[in-house]
Amino acid sequence: MAKTSNNYKILLVDDEEDILEFLSYNLTKAGFKVTTASNGKDAIKVAKEIVPHLIILDVMMPEMDGIETCEEMRKIPALKKSVIAFLTARSEDYSQIAGFEAGADDYISKPIKPKVLISRVTALLKRFGFSEEGETAETESSTITLGDLIIDKEKYTVTHNGEELSLPRKEFSLLLLLISKPEKVFTRDEIYNTIWGDTIVVGDRTIDVHIRKLREKIGEDYIRTVKGVGYKFVE
Repeated sequence: MAKTSNNYKILLVDDEEDILEFLSYNLTKAGFKVTTASNGKDAIKVAKEIVPHLIILDVMMPEMDGIETCEEMRKIPALKKSVIAFLTARSEDYSQIAGFEAGADDYISKPIKPKVLISRVTALLKRFGFSEEGETAETESSTITLGDLIIDKEKYTVTHNGEELSLPRKEFSLLLLLISKPEKVFTRDEIYNTIWGDTIVVGDRTIDVHIRKLREKIGEDYIRTVKGVGYKFVE
């Protein structure tokens, strides 16, 4: 496995020592800067200190599980741009939906081969806008104003009627996609491929959950359902 030079910081969280050792060894060997934690509470403390680019969380952990840990991490402003992926052997729709609602960006299934792990991690970091230097790519324009919505793409914030909203990364990405072409109907396949990519299989209800959450926050009128096709943003 070729080692690359980069500034990516990765936080691994799992209560099983052998899994932490396996992941840490292979990611470090590939050139990543790896920090580990064996439980959710320690992970939150470490994440605040190092502000990792990627956090890989086990779902099933004692005391504070991965879902709860992810929810707490998403409340921390400094971690707003951190990518969070769940490492899990579970593939049930309800588990994925709970994870995405908590603010997760992706799932990595275990067991996983080292080369596949490195490929998935690299793809995740690039998909969410990090360069090899560990910095986020510049955007053409930082702020978009549509009606009573103000979206800041660099700060990952949405303001509605003067009130700043808390949007998990997936909801924010979904909103950005819809407003990129107001009145255009985005098919479910387009949304899946753009927001989740083709490396993860999500349940049919996942997109509906995210749309429902967005409507609860920005109002019912902005996002319209086109039955049998998909969704569109209307001003």
